[in-house]
Amino acid sequence: MTQKLLIATTNIGKRTEIFDLLKSLPFELLTPDDISLDMDVEENGTTYLANARLKAQTFCRASQLPTLADDAGLEVAALHGQPGLRSHRFTGDVNASDSDRRRFLLSKLEGKPRPWNARFVCAVVLALPNGRRYSCEDVCEGEIIPTERGDNGFGYDPIFYFPQEGQTMAELSLYEKNRISHRAKAIQGILPILKDIRV
Repeated sequence: MTQKLLIATTNIGKRTEIFDLLKSLPFELLTPDDISLDMDVEENGTTYLANARLKAQTFCRASQLPTLADDAGLEVAALHGQPGLRSHRFTGDVNASDSDRRRFLLSKLEGKPRPWNARFVCAVVLALPNGRRYSCEDVCEGEIIPTERGDNGFGYDPIFYFPQEGQTMAELSLYEKNRISHRAKAIQGILPILKDIRV
């Protein structure tokens, strides 16, 4: 019987990236929606790792399935590391769209000298029903640009620019993004564990 692996996210963009990164593994990949698991985990940790651990453990306990969760954020040097852990809640409006968040971020950067150096950070946690946990954290460096470019990805991707690539995150194909992104590198760091887990 194929081993199931729960991916603890309802974000369509994350789902697409993570499923693609794990497609070569011998797992049946599931989301909470696939098993009718409707839970809202309050991300009140003080680090990305703490938030990822909270999500992974909560969904693992509820589902009794091996569970992979992540937490990620954008840190902009000119804003002293903001929005960071509050990347999704940066505007203060719970109904804000990705576009709203990008506009709000750019408004905060008005008048500040460029380049607006920035980095994405991602922590990934794998929680197993037997209580074991594994984690990995990684980053990707770039800069924020004032004009959106590209239609791929989600979140801050259209204004996160890779000088060495000459493209924003949103201009990269899924294959290219899953080669260099913060989430891809963090998940790649935990792949050896995933390939060898026994539950």
